[in-house]
Amino acid sequence: MVYKIIATEFLSLRERPLHDPDEDTYLNLLKTLLKTGPMYFSYSLDITNSFQRQAAANPSLALWQRADDRFFWNKFIQSDLIDFATGATSGSSLRQHGHREPGADPFILPVMFGMMRITTTRIKSTPLTFVLITRRSRHRAGTRYLTRGMDEQGHVANFNETEQIVVLNDESRGLGGIGVEAGMQNGKVGGFEGQDMQVMSYVQTRGSVPVYWAEVNNLRYVPDLQIRGVETAAEAAKSHFDEQIRLYGDNYLVNLVNQKGREAKVKQAYEQMVRMLISSPNEASQANDVTDEKIRVLESTQRSHEFDRLHYVYFDFHNETKGLRWHRAQLLLDQLKEGLLQGQYFRGVDMPGDSQGRLEVRNRQVAVVRTNCMDCLDRTNVVQTMLARWTLTRQLIDIGVLRPGESADDDQAFKILFRNIWADNADVVSRSYSGTGALKTDFTRTGERTRAGMVQDLNNSITRYVKNNFSDGPRQDAFDLFLGAFLPDSSSTGSSLVFIDRRPVLIQSIPFVLAASVFMVLISSLPRSSSGSAWWPLRLFAILWLAIGFWCFRFIYGHGVLYDIKKRWELSVKTKSSDLLLQDMSEAQVRRGSVTLRRVRNGSNEGSTEHSTTSVVNFSRLPSLIVVIDDWTRPNLLTGL
Repeated sequence: MVYKIIATEFLSLRERPLHDPDEDTYLNLLKTLLKTGPMYFSYSLDITNSFQRQAAANPSLALWQRADDRFFWNKFIQSDLIDFATGATSGSSLRQHGHREPGADPFILPVMFGMMRITTTRIKSTPLTFVLITRRSRHRAGTRYLTRGMDEQGHVANFNETEQIVVLNDESRGLGGIGVEAGMQNGKVGGFEGQDMQVMSYVQTRGSVPVYWAEVNNLRYVPDLQIRGVETAAEAAKSHFDEQIRLYGDNYLVNLVNQKGREAKVKQAYEQMVRMLISSPNEASQANDVTDEKIRVLESTQRSHEFDRLHYVYFDFHNETKGLRWHRAQLLLDQLKEGLLQGQYFRGVDMPGDSQGRLEVRNRQVAVVRTNCMDCLDRTNVVQTMLARWTLTRQLIDIGVLRPGESADDDQAFKILFRNIWADNADVVSRSYSGTGALKTDFTRTGERTRAGMVQDLNNSITRYVKNNFSDGPRQDAFDLFLGAFLPDSSSTGSSLVFIDRRPVLIQSIPFVLAASVFMVLISSLPRSSSGSAWWPLRLFAILWLAIGFWCFRFIYGHGVLYDIKKRWELSVKTKSSDLLLQDMSEAQVRRGSVTLRRVRNGSNEGSTEHSTTSVVNFSRLPSLIVVIDDWTRPNLLTGL
């Protein structure tokens, strides 16, 4: 059984909590993130890992120990429980350093941020369970214009792993493979009507272009694009692709940015980076009547080192599909078919005699398609949906559900279901990064680009502009706080007033003067008496305020960086560890059952040691904790602050 977090509760550990403005703001940021962020967890299944990685994992390890670190979203705020469980924390009076506490394992529950849809359906009278899971990385997580490119550790912005799963002969008819019902133990799954259960999955990834680049918000619709020298990002890019190759095998790097205009610099930097990484680069391009580079392929002619497993494919998505010619995206699929066939997909069959419920691996996916555009959202969604549909058809033909030449789209009911699930996935990924639903989802849902869809895209684009300039700063702060990228200074909480606007009063007042000028101009335009003696002073009054308003608008537009709502604090990569106090919560405090909670001891951090990794968000005045309340089971500790 997989649960979605729909409500959280913050509980004060003080009888009479004291409040201060900064701490209240921190708590509000966390509450907003938890309320809007799509998060999932399971007591029995490791939803942070693909089925292929689960098949290779050690089932004897605790659930949190098997979790993929990239998608373990609450790892930072459970880090003290992890230290307690592993005996890694020194200086604790609760037990000796180095002594493992396995009893703490059940309270360390990985939470995944992303999208999950589990649907029972059928294709040509064959019942199956269709699942789509998108896992968003916690590394370099954030909002659209505040997290771009790559950091020094090789983590890229907006990295998502999407796994499409088909389960056949699932006796629970609801993906028993990730349930705790229907006779399942330790993730064990049973077959249906005497047939062994089969799981087929296909994984794709998306992520920002792995070079150092950024877009600086300045209230203009198109922000200023800045790219550092590609050579400076070489080591970080090696770290990024080293991890990608180790996890997924060959990487087909599909780049969909425009080859003209401002995006061309990103394209050129990406291609230069690939040339630096691979040995003996070989380039080939295809032209059309519009451009000399419809498709560009860049890959190595030999396999002398691991980076030769990178295959760069550029597709001029904008020119090829403009004018509602979305079928032209098929050109990219034709280019990738050989790599898709060689890359395979995962297929596992249930082993009834295995008490640990493991799958017998019949086939492994040995390559992945990594797709990107500028935001890794709209164009990327269209391409990933197309690749997923082609792979699904191939899987169903391989196992005999479809005959050669048939397609999964031949079943109209499933066709509609498939398109809507992928469109929903596009919206979830887009809202998490840009603040609005995805663009071009009308094509994903209907297979056609419609006028109504273009109107909706216009609305989303305007909304993105407003949110990216005026509300993404606090959203980014919330990500940084939740993930431990920023740690409030406990010694100055309540006295530093972090969120106070420290801009000069004149700079702060100009938007108010602009609003006043608009109001005055509107007032002066109201109908009045036709007396000539009153007409000229009123006209001069309106002209004066119109001039003032015009000057204010020009100043704000010309100095947009001063008015864009950005992050309010500096990021910290180091913190001091704090002692922990474990406390049991009784049945009277929650619905049922006792849950071991943690809090940060008040007071200074004197005598504590400094670590290179963040450990805890330390609030000096109001230690709080978050308890997840789900509808089916006991309250589950999500985080402790």
